[in-house]
Amino acid sequence: MPVDANIATFLAGLPATQPCTLDEMRAETDRALIAMQGPSEPVSQIEDLVVAGDDPDVSIPVRAYWPAGAKWGGKPPAMVFAHAGGWCLVSLDAYDNPCRALANATGCVVFSVGYRLAPEHPYPAALDDVYRALCFVADHSERLGVDRNRIVIAGDSAGGNLAAATAMLARDRSGPPIAQQLLMYPPVDTDLETASYQEFADGYYLTRDAMKFCWGAYLGDRVTTPPVYAGPLRGDLSSLPPATIMVSEYDPLRNEGESYARKLDACGVPTTLIVLEGMVHACIHMLGITPAAKAIFANAGRELRLKLGAF
Repeated sequence: MPVDANIATFLAGLPATQPCTLDEMRAETDRALIAMQGPSEPVSQIEDLVVAGDDPDVSIPVRAYWPAGAKWGGKPPAMVFAHAGGWCLVSLDAYDNPCRALANATGCVVFSVGYRLAPEHPYPAALDDVYRALCFVADHSERLGVDRNRIVIAGDSAGGNLAAATAMLARDRSGPPIAQQLLMYPPVDTDLETASYQEFADGYYLTRDAMKFCWGAYLGDRVTTPPVYAGPLRGDLSSLPPATIMVSEYDPLRNEGESYARKLDACGVPTTLIVLEGMVHACIHMLGITPAAKAIFANAGRELRLKLGAF
C-alpha cells in the first residue's frame, strides 16, 4: 500500500536543515519525537529506578510503567525495553508516552532503560547497560511484582538491535530466562546497500546518511566488520527465545529485519514477521500524526497476549 497519507503530509513538511552539534541533535530529536506522539496515555503507576552498572561509577536509570487497569491471574509479565536513537540520541523522557502505550497494549510492566549513549560511551556500553537491566528485573522480580518466567526483551530501531544482542548475550552467559523477543524495525547489520536502503535512502524519515552517522558513533572504525553482538544478523542465532519482528514498509531497515526473521526461523527459533503497511521508521512515535500508527501497539499486544498469556 502507499505511504499513509497523514505520514506523507508530515514528511513533506520536514525541514531540510538539521542541527549541527551532537547536543543540538539530542535536544531537537527529543523535542521532535515528543511533538509527534499525541496525548499521553494514563498508566496505573510509574517508578524511577537505578540499576548498578558493571563499573562502580556507572548508574543506569530505568523507568518502570505499570499498565492501567490490567488484571492477571498471577504476576504480570515484564518487558525490558531499549529505546531508539541510533545509540547516540534520545532520552527516557522522549519515550515516556510510547512506553505507556506499550504497557497498556501488552499488559506488561515496561522497564525502559536509560543506557549510556555513544560516542562518549561506544559499543559495548549500551549493550552492557541493557543486559544489566535485564538481570536486575530478573533478580528483583519479587520486589517488582513481576513474573520472572515471563520476561520480554524489546526495543525499537537501535533499541531493537540492543534487544536482539541482549538475547544473544543472555544465551551465551546462561543469563536470565527470556520468554520472548519483540524487535521493532531493528538495525541488525552494518550493510547500507540492501534493496530497501537503496529504495528508501531519503525522504522516508530515516535516511541512509543518518544510519551511517549512527553506526559510526556506536562502532567507530569497526563498522565494516562489526562485533558479533553489534551486528546480530552475522551471528549464531540458534537457541534464542521466540521472536516477533516488526518492520515498517517504507524503511531503509526493512530488508535486514526481514532477513533476521528468516535466519531466526532457519535456526529453529519460532519467529513471527509483521510488516507495518504504509508505515515509516519511528512510527512508534506517530500516534499524534496518524491513527494508523496504532498498528505497532495492536500487533505487540496481540503477539504477547498470545504467546505469554498476559491476560
